[in-house]
Amino acid sequence: MSLTKRDQDGQQQAELKKTLQTFVKLCVKRSIAEQVNIDRETVRKILTEDLDMRKVCAKMVPKELTKEQKQ
Repeated sequence: MSLTKRDQDGQQQAELKKTLQTFVKLCVKRSIAEQVNIDRETVRKILTEDLDMRKVCAKMVPKELTKEQKQ
């Protein structure tokens, strides 16, 4: 059974999100890409477009901070 592009993207997002949760500080895209074994551009796309994150001081952080994060 072959996976659709959407299924593959969903699996990659889930795997990337799981990996991100294990990092205290987020590494550069290359390190993340090596960890989850996907292309750096795919990592960039998932982080910026799908997980709505942006780069701040070499870290990927949510664009919108929660009240707890703002304190």
